[in-house]
Amino acid sequence: MQLRTGTLDATHPLRDGRTADSALITAYRGGKPSRRPIWFMRQAGRSLPEYLKVREGVAMLDSCLRPELAAEITLQPVRRHDVDAAIFFSDIVIPLKLAGIGVDIVPGVGPVLEKPVRTAADVAALPELTWEALEPIREAVRLTVAELGKTPLIGFAGAPFTLAAYMVEGKPSRDHLGPRTMMHADPETWSALARWAADASGLFLRAQLEAGASAAQLFDSWAGSLGLADYEKFVAPASARALDHVRDLGAPLVHFGTGTSELLVAMKNIGVDVMGVDYRLGLDEANRRLEGSVPLQGNIDPALLSAGWDVLEAHVRSVLEAGENAPGHVVNLGHGVPPETDPGVLTKIVELVHSIEVL
Repeated sequence: MQLRTGTLDATHPLRDGRTADSALITAYRGGKPSRRPIWFMRQAGRSLPEYLKVREGVAMLDSCLRPELAAEITLQPVRRHDVDAAIFFSDIVIPLKLAGIGVDIVPGVGPVLEKPVRTAADVAALPELTWEALEPIREAVRLTVAELGKTPLIGFAGAPFTLAAYMVEGKPSRDHLGPRTMMHADPETWSALARWAADASGLFLRAQLEAGASAAQLFDSWAGSLGLADYEKFVAPASARALDHVRDLGAPLVHFGTGTSELLVAMKNIGVDVMGVDYRLGLDEANRRLEGSVPLQGNIDPALLSAGWDVLEAHVRSVLEAGENAPGHVVNLGHGVPPETDPGVLTKIVELVHSIEVL
């Protein structure tokens, strides 16, 4: 797939003055923000009663592809919590669906493909994701940004390994033996599949950024199942390829994975501006491993959201302290918001973080 090239339109929020000086973008670029920026992964959805209401009777992937509904869901946590960014409401398998691949979200299971992709012939038969097919995504972003004002929108996509892992297994997996086996048993087929996934994720990110997102996050849910050598040889090139689709736009790029403490440096080395850190590694240690080279994002433990306020407040303060020496710090969870979370607790965390002066 040929890379699209260009620059952000003059009316884009990063160029027309709306978000370039926001707390989030300032921190992502290593500056001193006006207040400590905070947002939550998976803040749009699951834990919010207003989300459950608007989603009644609407399948998950359908809700992602109805622009007005996707925009409304994206905006809900910004209105409720006063977070410093919206995260675009979508799903990592949306690029597959828009390319014409049979996939659905099965309640209680997750993404399930009609036909797994396991052979060279399967990969060769994959349809190409077109720019035209992404119009519902661009429209949803345009509608969202029109309502956000000076609050930046973060676009996101699944990293190629995570996307390809679903494609090979055909459904969620605990250990991802299928893709890990393919890497070694049939590296040419793996490489072709990883390139397809990289181009799909990259184009998905570009659609969001060009339409008005001010930053983008590449989310590698399953990279933690890999050893460092396999990650560097079989995965990092594809992740870099995904981001090659959007580097020319100049928006901050964030990379995050779960269970990836030992891959942190390799993940940064694909070329990103910010590293997300999950709850397993302290931000002070992450900053040491990364040699203070990039701002960090994270990493409140989601398990503590239900632990009682005294415990949670002490933990949040310790996270802020651990991130103090990084070139920048955007407060977030070390993974997504659990569905049973009391939304009031999230609002209280935002109020606490905003009350603590930026040093």
